[in-house]
Amino acid sequence: MGPVRLMKVFITRRIPAEGRAALARASDCEVEQWDSDEPIPYKDLERGLTGAHGLLCLLSDCVDKKLLDTAGANLKVISTLSVGVDHLALDEIKKRGIRVGYTPDVLTDATAELAVSLLLTTCRRLPEAIEEVKNGGWTSWKPLWLCGYGLKESTVGIIGLGRIGQAIARRLKPFGVQRFLYTGRQPKPKEAAEFQAEFVTTSQLAAESDFIIVSCSLTPATKGLCNSAFFQQMKKTAVFVNISRGEVVNQDDLYQALTSSQIAAAGLDVTTPEPLPTNHPLLTLKNCVILPHIGSATYGTRNTMSLLAANNLLAGLRGEPMPSEFKL
Repeated sequence: MGPVRLMKVFITRRIPAEGRAALARASDCEVEQWDSDEPIPYKDLERGLTGAHGLLCLLSDCVDKKLLDTAGANLKVISTLSVGVDHLALDEIKKRGIRVGYTPDVLTDATAELAVSLLLTTCRRLPEAIEEVKNGGWTSWKPLWLCGYGLKESTVGIIGLGRIGQAIARRLKPFGVQRFLYTGRQPKPKEAAEFQAEFVTTSQLAAESDFIIVSCSLTPATKGLCNSAFFQQMKKTAVFVNISRGEVVNQDDLYQALTSSQIAAAGLDVTTPEPLPTNHPLLTLKNCVILPHIGSATYGTRNTMSLLAANNLLAGLRGEPMPSEFKL
């Protein structure tokens, strides 16, 4: 009897310890990792994936037809360390019978916490306030200086009342929000009941909300959804927050809306591209708060994500049910 043939696994980045440990314990796998915290160059990704049976990737890795062709017939499983799958060529992956694992649920709470943090940071103008303390602008108490907008008795509109959208609403409700609106592919009466949330059109949500939070998936239907027409329907005092994907928002239109006082402020945890160039016009605005896509960035969440991604990969390679499989 000859030696057992190991399955080749390629990881596109350093991942948190729990996921690494799970893969290291897998005696039926030979694991190769791009040993950096920075994105892997495409040529190195092609080289690493050639002949691989499994791929563990990140949302910044574009897995397209060309890469799949390079990988060859051995590739059976792609496990992504993300809940989003818009970086994967799903049609091509389905054609080849490749299984896909992803990491939903485990990042819901951390991302919802970040969304609420970003909303409060933006509507209460915290970055401006911190800067005034540092640059000497704080001279005395003034009645209207650095005033922002409060959540009490407000209307909050949520675009995408999925797991994260619901978790955001759950956290905002105790602030005294008077009314929740939501939009999406279809009404979700069971989920909406907890917040007495009303299913409305995108136009109605834009026009009636004091705060708008985007938490939908990126799909052909949502790409560019928040554009000039959308911002023109918003209240001049409204605050806009995006924690979904950068491409849901037309950033040129958002810039115009912010500079023309069409809307009050915006907070973004996602942009197009990522990272956003340091000379981007949005970064010049006091009423725009931009974070570097840190929605799930807690130690516990990232470790849990890495373990789930590793277990998805191993289950797929062994022909077993994945803990979290993205059904194609």
